[in-house]
Amino acid sequence: MTKNIDKKQLTLFALTWPIFIEIFLHMLMGNADTFMLSQYTDDSVAAAGVANQILNLVIVMFGFIATGSVILITQNIGAGKEQAAKDVAIMSVIANLIIGLLVSIVLFAFSKPILQIMNLSPSLLEEGNKYLGIVGTFIFVQALIMTGASILRSYGYTKDTMFVTICMNVLNICGNYLLIFGAFGFPEMGIQGAAVSTVISRVLGLIAVSVLLIKRIPALKSNLAFQWSHLKNLLKIGIPSAGEQLAYNMSQMAITFFIAKIGTEALTTKIYAQNLMMFIFLFSISVSQGTQILIGRMVGAKKYEEAYERCMKSLYLAIGASLFMAVIVSTFSDNLFDLFTNNEEIIQTGGMLILLTILLEPGRAFNLVIIGALRAAGDVKFPVYMGLISMWGISVPVAYLLGVHFGYGLTGIWIAFILDEWTRGIMMYIRWKSRKWVSKGFVEKGKTALQEQTV
Repeated sequence: MTKNIDKKQLTLFALTWPIFIEIFLHMLMGNADTFMLSQYTDDSVAAAGVANQILNLVIVMFGFIATGSVILITQNIGAGKEQAAKDVAIMSVIANLIIGLLVSIVLFAFSKPILQIMNLSPSLLEEGNKYLGIVGTFIFVQALIMTGASILRSYGYTKDTMFVTICMNVLNICGNYLLIFGAFGFPEMGIQGAAVSTVISRVLGLIAVSVLLIKRIPALKSNLAFQWSHLKNLLKIGIPSAGEQLAYNMSQMAITFFIAKIGTEALTTKIYAQNLMMFIFLFSISVSQGTQILIGRMVGAKKYEEAYERCMKSLYLAIGASLFMAVIVSTFSDNLFDLFTNNEEIIQTGGMLILLTILLEPGRAFNLVIIGALRAAGDVKFPVYMGLISMWGISVPVAYLLGVHFGYGLTGIWIAFILDEWTRGIMMYIRWKSRKWVSKGFVEKGKTALQEQTV
């Protein structure tokens, strides 16, 4: 039997600090790739950045299942339905394995045509194809890591996923050093080396996550049947939940297309700036994920007022931390960009982008925390509709108008980001305050099916 989780031990701090470290290390892994490739060539940075945008869009597809599993598992645990929670966990692994394998086949066969859509120069296209071809072929490994990590977090084992991420980072950095630059007699592979290192670290990470799942939740291996009812429920939650992130990633790809028209230097600046920005909204992401687990359990147990207050407290924490970090990173932006490049134009433009981030990040905190809370409560469609309206009605057209048409470049594009984040953030805040999410929980006493969702 799996030991029961003591719900009293699941405080926001206990859940969030391992998530914080885990996400920090994930970001560090991405920055390690960027930093080490920047020591190779700036073109490699730009090519890998565009390839990773495509991979990030693909990873959102895996989020259909992973997000749905977190919501269903936490609400079932909160409602005291532990067997249903385990059945959902099993089904989520099977489903994401199938989806991951299909996506891997597509990326293996069509990596170059996909990159050609992004309007890359011939040199960047060749470099990007090397990276996307290797990492994309094994992207199913990431699908399984995401699913396994989501299950472990849902059961409160956030420290486990943190330790796995630490090991993956160490392996990835060591692999980058050996394979990008050809250290200690290894072949000098450049961007291909970064791709191979990423794949190896993920494969070993998947092995570790699998061992932890069997150890922590042994009943998972007792029933591996394909259950259509659970798949249907996962998709009912997961597709709308991941739809907001899908809309965001697609809008980012469209904007990257605009930036590619401005030039390779602008594209490289954007990648460096966004790598630094990740550390600004790190706290908001970790608070959002910890809050989501708690609110899922509270909603499953019908503790709606506790859920409401938990979200509001988390929101204030995230806004304060984001603003503080944005000011700190902006103050030292020149020194931070110096780590990546000695191109003065990139450093100067990047510093302006980080300064604008002081306005952007509090708005992003609203979205990260409240959207996570709405999903956990079962209100999964509203963020998608608002995301589509704001991202494609504000972010993309304003980015083109200011950045390309009127010639303000990256500064104009960052203004579009600010308008988008604050518009959506205010709408999410109004939605949470309205308490319309109270009627949208997925799990009730004596019921196993999802309630039909309406906005």
